[in-house]
Amino acid sequence: MENNINKKPGVGVGVMILRDNKVLLGKRHSDAQKADSELHGEGSWTMPGGKLHFQEELEDAACREVFEESGIRSSREKLEIISVTNDRVKDAHFVTIGFLCKDFEGEPKVMEPDEITEWKWFDLDNLPNPIYLTSEKILKKFIAKIS
Repeated sequence: MENNINKKPGVGVGVMILRDNKVLLGKRHSDAQKADSELHGEGSWTMPGGKLHFQEELEDAACREVFEESGIRSSREKLEIISVTNDRVKDAHFVTIGFLCKDFEGEPKVMEPDEITEWKWFDLDNLPNPIYLTSEKILKKFIAKIS
């Protein structure tokens, strides 16, 4: 890892939306510019999520990102933190808070077609490849806890 004291890690949230033992994942655009992530992952499957805004509560960020990306409404009181990960790639570094959401309203819709091209439900024992770095870590921690 490149050591640069002028760079600071960011904070992100990822939300594992679970229904009937299936997780909601979105296909990131294959064009890196459109996939729009400092952690890269173009063409991978991802949970709804994104960056924490200045002065924003973690749960509010999670609900905002879920709605902005999928049109699904979730309640901040119903979210559960299930992971905290230190995510680093060559040119970026984020601390990601992983949430579990089992109580929500609506069906997923593509709200940002330049970023996410489709949403699908996947069985926890039959996940697609590749999975976005942060989403994969959240899934692994969740599956380890229920196994």
